[in-house]
Amino acid sequence: MSRTSRLATAAAVGAAALLALTACTGGGESDSADDAAGVAPVTEGVLTIATGEPAYAPWVLNDDPESGEGFEAAVAYAVAEEMGYAAEDVVWVRTTFDSAIAPGPKDFDLNIQQFSATEDRAQAVDFSSPYYVTSQAVVAAGGTPAAEATSIADLKDAVLGVASGTTSLTVAEEVIAPDQDLQVFNSVDDAVAALQNGTIDALVTDLPGAFFVRDAQLDDGVIVGQLDSAEGGDEFAFVLPKGSSLTADVTAAVDALRENGTLADLETEWLADQGAPVLQ
Repeated sequence: MSRTSRLATAAAVGAAALLALTACTGGGESDSADDAAGVAPVTEGVLTIATGEPAYAPWVLNDDPESGEGFEAAVAYAVAEEMGYAAEDVVWVRTTFDSAIAPGPKDFDLNIQQFSATEDRAQAVDFSSPYYVTSQAVVAAGGTPAAEATSIADLKDAVLGVASGTTSLTVAEEVIAPDQDLQVFNSVDDAVAALQNGTIDALVTDLPGAFFVRDAQLDDGVIVGQLDSAEGGDEFAFVLPKGSSLTADVTAAVDALRENGTLADLETEWLADQGAPVLQ
């Protein structure tokens, strides 16, 4: 019960209850102050950042976030620096994806592993402003003509697959406008199977999914490139404990890095230049 509610109850039940309330007012005010301050950092003077176990490229290279190599590792250190933390004051821990967004106490100050900010998840955790908006990408099997494409024009004759009801379908139609009808599948997995058996030449999906298809589902997959459209992209944001005292500071840092071009530079360095160029 809040302090305001307690005062209202005390007024209703009479002077005796009011006196009892007065006797414990100090504790009530302290609780309110703690609530206003928010959930404190795990360790004073240290920024504890979590990522997945394991963490995959291109988000974290070689499962080593301490190196600062990989898009999300680099973003994390840039945010820490913007907040006034030296690199040596950053400590990394590991969590599963699901535990990070579940209700309850956390052993991290912020967590970065491709979390899309949603209203449902925001009931249990805090989100920063987004550090990345996903784009659509084209992934092909190695050794095919589609894998050798270097422009949108090179993909016009390709047989392209997409999952039904996705942004990928809309973007593929509008940006590539292939000469052949798009092959529409019930799911991304079905489209990947079609890519594996040669039914389609290439698959259009979101960039995080394209990296997964290339690295985990194809033996010789190639990301042909990204499509220049942010339509319907998911917004990736840092996750923080619900009510964290650091949420506003992390958001301010992310916003500053977006405005000064740092996030765009890191996206180019670790996503575009590491195998996902933007197709023109």
